[in-house]
Amino acid sequence: MATFFLMTQNPKQILFTILKWIFICVLIGILSGSASAFFLVALEFVTKYRIQHDWIIWLLPFGGLLVGLSYYYWGESVVKGNNLLLEEYENPSKVIPLKMAPLVLLGTLLTHLFGGSAGREGTAVQMGGAIADQFTKLFNLDNSERKILIILGISAGFASVFGTPLAGAIFALEVLYFSKINLKSVLLSFLVAYVAYFTVEFWQVKHTPYSIPVVPEISIRTLFYVFVIGILSGFAALLFSRSTHFWGSVFSKIKYPPLRPFLGGIVLAIALAGFGLTKFSGLGVPVIVDSFSNANAWYDFLIKILFTGFTLGAGFKGGEVTPLFFVGATLGSALSLIIPLPIAFLAGLGFVAVFSGATHTPIACTIMGMELFGIQSGIFIAIACTIAYFSSGPLGIYKSQIVKGAKYKLYQKWL
Repeated sequence: MATFFLMTQNPKQILFTILKWIFICVLIGILSGSASAFFLVALEFVTKYRIQHDWIIWLLPFGGLLVGLSYYYWGESVVKGNNLLLEEYENPSKVIPLKMAPLVLLGTLLTHLFGGSAGREGTAVQMGGAIADQFTKLFNLDNSERKILIILGISAGFASVFGTPLAGAIFALEVLYFSKINLKSVLLSFLVAYVAYFTVEFWQVKHTPYSIPVVPEISIRTLFYVFVIGILSGFAALLFSRSTHFWGSVFSKIKYPPLRPFLGGIVLAIALAGFGLTKFSGLGVPVIVDSFSNANAWYDFLIKILFTGFTLGAGFKGGEVTPLFFVGATLGSALSLIIPLPIAFLAGLGFVAVFSGATHTPIACTIMGMELFGIQSGIFIAIACTIAYFSSGPLGIYKSQIVKGAKYKLYQKWL
């Protein structure tokens, strides 16, 4: 089809099309990367402020009320967040409103300022998707071309917020299960990911470094333990996804939406501040970093699942991926007490494997693991991510994600 299209176009038209899409990629990459850079700086600021003034967690209900009111009065059309991007890709209907970007940015910063347990990838992806989709009208693009824009927005947002351009490009393609994706989409996804990544580098915004200093040799024993880590990570991902959806359904019974994060904020404030569990608030990056060198308690990953599912289910904003990193890293770290492998190695495997299971993106997670931890551990990361993907159940964190292929057929047989 692509060959036929090129044969029917004259050289000038082909050149114009190529230059047009390169120009679009550069614009989306710079705008999304700059938005992510600002978001990362602002997020670091509010996080430091909360840590230095931990009493502010008691104001979490009022922060939740602000988030709830902002979406109730101005953001009803974008309240679905990442799921809206997936739905618009599968069934394009109308351009995603640009207001999605400032609303999710403000909502996420308020969530983290007051101590809600949430992530950041959802914010970056939604900002990227909303920014990218604005070019639909500007360049008079049809629905098939608009699908490419959504891919580019997801790719740019993910790559820029985590500093992993290869994983970001593949994540944007894989989270859609490569549905109706052509070669042009693939090439453009990589281009925009690198533009967004280097834009963040240009603004001199740094990402948290992680490493696995010691990688064990390949052996039957090591592979067995990696297989076990993959299965347990898949179960943790399943629990995480179910928790988020469960609390979302519970809070949906409250008819006035702004009350959901307000009431949820009361419970969270009492639990986090009243019971001294503040390490589970926010992103939890210090805990993630520490898990690579010190063993965590066996229940830490369970508490993070509970708090994140409750926070997002109540209507606070943010993402799930960094909490998934927290869950996976602390799970792997805790397992170091019974599995005779290096603690950083186990934490790193859990870090990406739980993410793989919850998002149904084993390829992107494998690439991310190699980008973060080095190619030496690549074979182990690939195995853990694949096993976690198949053991995590058919439902991930994104309700609108369509499960296809071997995994779907496998679960049809099981059920």
